[in-house]
Parts: sequence; C-alpha cells; structure tokens
Amino acid sequence: MPEKKYSEIIEKAIRNVSDFPKPGIQFKDITPVLQNPQLLKTMVEWFVSTIDKNVTGIAGIESRGFILGTVVAHELNLGFTPIRKKGKLPYKTYREDYALEYGTDSLEIHQDAYEAGDKVAIIDDLLATGGTADASIRLVQKSGAEVVSVHFLIELDFLQGRKKLEKHSHTKAFSLIHY
Repeated sequence: MPEKKYSEIIEKAIRNVSDFPKPGIQFKDITPVLQNPQLLKTMVEWFVSTIDKNVTGIAGIESRGFILGTVVAHELNLGFTPIRKKGKLPYKTYREDYALEYGTDSLEIHQDAYEAGDKVAIIDDLLATGGTADASIRLVQKSGAEVVSVHFLIELDFLQGRKKLEKHSHTKAFSLIHY
C-alpha cells in the first residue's frame, strides 16, 4: 500500500483534544486508531514496511511507543526494549536528561538492553520538539548499539523536532502523518 494511502486512512481517525494536557495544546489522540482492528493493522504494516531488514531489536519510548513497538517487534520476530521515565525500571540503568519547554526530564534504559553490534529501531507515536527522541537515541548508543532509525506515527512539523535528530547522521527518521 502506498504511504499516502496509509496516512489518509489513519489520519481521519486521529482525534484532536483541545487544551490537553494543558491550555493551548492540541493533543493528537491515537486511541481511535488503536481501537479499530483494521486501522491498527494498517498502522503496524506501515511501521514494519519502514524498518530496515538488518535491525536486531526494537525500542519503544514511554508510553505509546510501548504499545506500537511491542506489536512491531512481534511482527518482525524481534525483541522489545522499553525506554522509560526515570525510576520506572527495576534493574541497572543508563539515564539521559533532556530539555522540555517547561524544564527537564529523564529517560532510562536497562544497561543490558543491547550489546555492541546490535542495530536498533526506535518507535514512538509522536515527534514534537525532538528532545525525547534525541535522548532515546543517546540511551541506546550508550549500550554500544547503533540506532538505525526512529519511527513516528505523527510529526508536528512546525515544532521542528527533526532538526534535533539531524546530529545523528546515521539514523533515519520516518513519520507517516505530518501536521
């Protein structure tokens, strides 16, 4: 199925929620996509079609990246690694801090998640300012693995998050729907 067809089908189901999680934000809610078996299948097909055949593992960014990433990992017969907020993982972790519009936050990954030579694709639902994705790439790299690509269902182009990812020149970025 051509990429435009994927995006047209899925975009119609994405719900806009005004003033969530705070005033002025137009939240892109993918819940209707997840609830519809055919749309979920179509979305997963798109993610799978964009992942390089040399990838050895999938990582997903908390929290919707967990939902999407585990299904994609299953489809590709690969393992899945969660990238979580600080303090949520039970074993030894690497941590990366990153800037938000209103402060800083941290992400963590288990230190034994990957080894040198692993090739990883990172999955999340949304690319906004790029801080979370950038921190996630750095986390996977700390383990010695290479981040081959990052994949987003939605990209908010006006926030220019893709620019933050350009410093990772060997990492390709894919987004299905652009706002």
